[in-house]
Amino acid sequence: MNRGKIVPTLAEPTPERTIHMVVGEFKSTTKDGKTIEAYRWDPGTVVIHKGERIKLSIYGVNGDSHPFLIEGLNISGEVKKGKETIVHFTADQEGTYRIICMTHADIAHNGPMIGYLVVD
Repeated sequence: MNRGKIVPTLAEPTPERTIHMVVGEFKSTTKDGKTIEAYRWDPGTVVIHKGERIKLSIYGVNGDSHPFLIEGLNISGEVKKGKETIVHFTADQEGTYRIICMTHADIAHNGPMIGYLVVD
């Protein structure tokens, strides 16, 4: 029996938080019959707390392929239509990190498809 004695215990690991995103598309037709579209991450902005362990789950709803990178976190991947892409990371540094689709980087390519991960 350890009466009056403090017994050290191992710290529980920080639980991983799952964040769900989808790849979406806006599509419309102009008065002259031209089809215009833009792709986006949804939600477009996600707030994460410094030190938080993250499981980012991205589901491809529109568009065949969206190769992406998350600036400043050294994370890249690809989201494909009908598939789930999962990346894991720990938010060690405060700041705003852009998740950028390399296929839809600007208006000329139906973008910009840019989302924001805000670490506070």
